[in-house]
Amino acid sequence: MRRCGNASVPQPTGTTDVDSPSTNGLPQFGRAVVDNLQTAVLVIDEQRRMLYLNQAAEVLFGASVRQLSGQPLELLLSDPDLTELIGETFERHQAVLRHDLTFLPPGSDVPKRCDCWLTPCELVGQRSLLLELATTGPLGDTEREARLLAQQEASRLMLRGLAHEIKNPLGGLRGAAQLLERELADPDLTEFTQIIIGEADRLKNLIDRMLSPQLTLDNGRVSVHEVLERVRALVSTDLPADVCIDCDYDPSLPDLWADREHLIQAFLNLVRNAVQAVDEAPARPGRVTLRTRVRRRLTIAGRHHRLLVQVDIIDNGPGVPEHLREQIFHPLITGRPTGTGLGLSIAQSLVSRHEGCINFYSTPGNTVFSVLLPIAGEQR
Repeated sequence: MRRCGNASVPQPTGTTDVDSPSTNGLPQFGRAVVDNLQTAVLVIDEQRRMLYLNQAAEVLFGASVRQLSGQPLELLLSDPDLTELIGETFERHQAVLRHDLTFLPPGSDVPKRCDCWLTPCELVGQRSLLLELATTGPLGDTEREARLLAQQEASRLMLRGLAHEIKNPLGGLRGAAQLLERELADPDLTEFTQIIIGEADRLKNLIDRMLSPQLTLDNGRVSVHEVLERVRALVSTDLPADVCIDCDYDPSLPDLWADREHLIQAFLNLVRNAVQAVDEAPARPGRVTLRTRVRRRLTIAGRHHRLLVQVDIIDNGPGVPEHLREQIFHPLITGRPTGTGLGLSIAQSLVSRHEGCINFYSTPGNTVFSVLLPIAGEQR
């Protein structure tokens, strides 16, 4: 797996075996219970060195207990207020709760927030502190998801009406491409007319299914990397010269059980938005990165998923304007004079059909749209 942006967690030297009682002081049964908790649990000593992490904490911070044992807590959580609170908890020997602790997980560009319980304890004869971290998602994620769910039905009705207007010109577009292909003197140029014909057919098929009463999904085994490579090929045909698309794929990702055409359209809308954003920015070179990772134990729309794929579309454009952030997924909302305001709304609708969601985090020079899709079997 290739990492970019943030440094990897350093390997410790001279650490004790995590299975030894001198490291965490937890009996085997107790460890089994703590390891199966949904909340992240860490144990630190008075020097703020990490003694133990459960499995949820390993997933949250993207590193194993063997990597982090003996390392300073500041490596993961560098909040000055938390450092002061830890000192007070050791001094007063009373449990406290810290709301809305913000941190940046290693290997991620998206800040997270959590509620943190600090409980004094004693393990192997030394004063220790137990930290429980209950994540509340990316900043603003909970409130945004609730609003998006409320908008879904209204958006679908509007999109079905617009689909009727889009469908009619597709037949003419396809016919013109076929006529043009017959007149081409250079056979190599037929590659481009075939792209036009193929995309017209794909859009017609997509619209036909969007207009159907049941909005059924044509699910099958789909490689998210094959979908992203298809999208990259489509976008690259008219990519500005000083804009590049990079890939950072996790090769261990399993296939999704999904509608391939729906995913292509959703990611095509997101990647084109990113390319347009960096093309309009003064900073050069423009860069869009497609990144895939595995996520575990997340709840989307009230449903808990044990395993998910996360696809991040990252760009170094100017960022999402502040006044549009609350309405960015609404139909007909756009920050560009020539934009239609449909791309993100359609993408969110298609992803939600797969029980997934789209979140975003944006600052000037670093905008991340994250698509979360549950990994499900054929039985679903």
